[in-house]
Amino acid sequence: MTTPQGITEEARLRRWRLVLGSAAEPALGGLGTADDKAIDKALGAVYDTGAGGSRGDRAGGLGGSAPRVARWLGDIRTYFPSTVVEVVQRDAVERLNLTQLLLEPELMEAVEPDVHLVGTLLSLNRVIPETTKATARMVVSKVVEEIERRIATKTAAAVSGALNRSARTSRPKPRDIDFDRTIRKNLANYLPEQRTIIAERLVGYGRRAQTVHRDVILAIDQSGSMASSVVYSSVFGAVLASMRSLRTSLVVFDTEVVDLTEKLADPVDVLFGTQLGGGTYINRAIAYCQTLITRPADSLFFLISDLYEGGVREEMLRRVHAMKESGVQVVVLLALSDDGAPSYDRENAAALAALGVPAFACTPDRFPDLLAQALNRGDLMHWGDENR
Repeated sequence: MTTPQGITEEARLRRWRLVLGSAAEPALGGLGTADDKAIDKALGAVYDTGAGGSRGDRAGGLGGSAPRVARWLGDIRTYFPSTVVEVVQRDAVERLNLTQLLLEPELMEAVEPDVHLVGTLLSLNRVIPETTKATARMVVSKVVEEIERRIATKTAAAVSGALNRSARTSRPKPRDIDFDRTIRKNLANYLPEQRTIIAERLVGYGRRAQTVHRDVILAIDQSGSMASSVVYSSVFGAVLASMRSLRTSLVVFDTEVVDLTEKLADPVDVLFGTQLGGGTYINRAIAYCQTLITRPADSLFFLISDLYEGGVREEMLRRVHAMKESGVQVVVLLALSDDGAPSYDRENAAALAALGVPAFACTPDRFPDLLAQALNRGDLMHWGDENR
């Protein structure tokens, strides 16, 4: 291995020693400073144990007491940036089964809020004691507010732009001129000697009145693997529900179907109305969503699921096909998160693609663009290929 530019050999060996643990000390040397030893101890508490808390060579660890866990949380927040804290904290919960992090108010106040922590909280929300629920709600609320700041403005602009631009006018204001269509309409007026076109007829984007133009239905798979997608989808649902030009419905499902549309005014209420984990009956959820569709040609249906169907697969595909044939625009999101490439049922995804239904993962930052494409009835298959 080569040493990165600007990093001394001593610093390189120190980093590898922290990464590999005490087993590498004979080859790489020991740690000299008190801070380095504290960092090593904080990392060793998590990574020198096996999954589920079985111990490796070290005798250290977080132990069972709340004070020790609180001190450990303080250490990782002192020595690492928040992005690293989130990763280490998540690994601690998973590897050491530290549900006590989520069950004691003083510890909940110390953790670094992030989407994955919210997912874990939601999966435990039926067992969180009443004394901790208010703190848990504050943690969820912080994450929701951050996501809303990140996506709300862009989503509103994408929706209003897509709906406004779907109308045309022959007397547009300058800011509303559709130059591409105007040039095409006036090609006959091209003056070769001037190398210009005389625009006798203008084509512009119209501006629609503030009435409901589209119905948007979000059906969200709340199986445990979809935790991040549940969080982002719920926030997007609340943002869309705030727009008068859309009628938004939000449905979550596992083996049962729950309509949370009435809670959309508060995405935190939506999230606490979910119950992560359990099986998945996609067909049952689609059957319910079909009852919500009253204007097929003006309806947009998002199925957010990894497509691992525990119900009747053939019936699920028949329902999707019938929905699409009736005029509903159907989009399947295998994930709506920043977690990277998702695991999903490839056979079901291929079957949906054969029906002309796009199925792909999407990051939260790209979702407003996808939504605008869908509202304009653009080529979503092509959009998905371009944004892989």
